[in-house]
Amino acid sequence: MLNIRSIPTGPLAVNTYIVWYDNDASEKCECIVIDPANSGKVKRALDEWGLTLKAILITHGHFDHIMGVARLREQTGAKVYINKLDSAAMKDNGASLASMIGVRVDPTSVDVYVTDGMLISEAGIELRAIHTPGHTVGGVCYVMEKERVIFSGDTLFFMSYGRTDLPGGDAEALYDSIMYRLFTLKGDYRVLPGHDRETTLDFERKNNLCIMSGVCE
Repeated sequence: MLNIRSIPTGPLAVNTYIVWYDNDASEKCECIVIDPANSGKVKRALDEWGLTLKAILITHGHFDHIMGVARLREQTGAKVYINKLDSAAMKDNGASLASMIGVRVDPTSVDVYVTDGMLISEAGIELRAIHTPGHTVGGVCYVMEKERVIFSGDTLFFMSYGRTDLPGGDAEALYDSIMYRLFTLKGDYRVLPGHDRETTLDFERKNNLCIMSGVCE
């Protein structure tokens, strides 16, 4: 059975997702984590649920989505995935915008650079990466095609979209990412965003007036 647990982490209440399949054996289940902003909170959840972390997937390089990555990687040996265009954020507090509000993100290395269309297979979970620039240059959505789930980061929200007025933001690129990269996916999907409540792709296609009226900065 597929399990997706959302935990609010970090100063901006990022939705950190822990994803795993149950197994029939007695050993611990393997899992992935998406956008961990607090390593302690995530590690406690992993221990409580008896999970072994195999990979950390980053949707984009803003500080509020990566604050827990370095420590989790150190504790678990999990591989870190991020698009190369956002990878400077893993070592540079200016690139992650952490310095903008006076916080510090511990630096860490990247193990895998995510590219558009890449199939990621970790912990028995398969996800397809879709490059969705606009909120950041290297923003990525992760799609579980068989399970019909999209982890949309700060690209698409319930009745809204990610801001584009920060460095690296591009309103036209974000509009194109949503309209022509996400909304063109066939059928409906659960959409699990980086903040706020979950939604569905069909609902946003029909009701997201913010997108229909055009993305603005």
